[in-house]
Amino acid sequence: MLCEVGDIGLPHLCGMNISEYRSTPAERERTADLVRLLPKNRSSVLDIGARDGYFSEILKKHFQRVVALDLVKPSWKIPGVETVAGDATRLQFAENSFDCVFCAEVLEHIPDLEAACAEIVRVARHQVIIGVPYKQDIRVGQMSCRKCGKVTPPWGHVNTFDERKLQRLFRALRVDEISFVGKNREATNWLAAALMTMGGNPWGPYEQDEGCIDCGAKLTRPAPRPVWQRICSALALRLEHLHSALTREHGNWIHVRFVKRALS
Repeated sequence: MLCEVGDIGLPHLCGMNISEYRSTPAERERTADLVRLLPKNRSSVLDIGARDGYFSEILKKHFQRVVALDLVKPSWKIPGVETVAGDATRLQFAENSFDCVFCAEVLEHIPDLEAACAEIVRVARHQVIIGVPYKQDIRVGQMSCRKCGKVTPPWGHVNTFDERKLQRLFRALRVDEISFVGKNREATNWLAAALMTMGGNPWGPYEQDEGCIDCGAKLTRPAPRPVWQRICSALALRLEHLHSALTREHGNWIHVRFVKRALS
């Protein structure tokens, strides 16, 4: 089940290493669409949330200057790619520093979303490429922290997105193109989510790298549960499956190319 949650999660959730994950059909499709949206004849790009450098290496083929930014300075080396440590909500660059800003599968993790989007707009000179999960129900696969007792959404995704929200967040920019990749219909409801939490949230992606969003503790699966908790989670799962079956299928990711109005 966990490997099917929109294929949005980290590769180790399905027992794959990063190379195997990158070669999956869903990931190849997502990558191809993001590359398709890259602007032509631009010279510089900022890759926000560079992680393993996968997209930075691709971006090097399209831009003369690539700056790869993550919270911790990436340790990998790619010829021609500059690596820096930085916070997306407080970028250390001047206004209009980069012809393009590339930000894929990052914004869903950032609590101060408005600040991050404002910073992206500020440092971009021409285009902004955004990729995020589309209409993700972050109650599906949620986990309970054994330390503080709070509920954490899967993969540290604290934000959800649709077209209107992205247009509002980047209202200073003009939408140039919107595309959707993959298919997803997973969803739940308040009753199923409440029952799942009463049951200990046993089926979330506890192997993820991200810890509890409240206390930061490592997330661990619940110990063997009493019968009443197993009944709660089993009932919740049935309600969740029913709700998903009645949910209209939609894209798994939304990709948007924005253009800066004043300088495009």
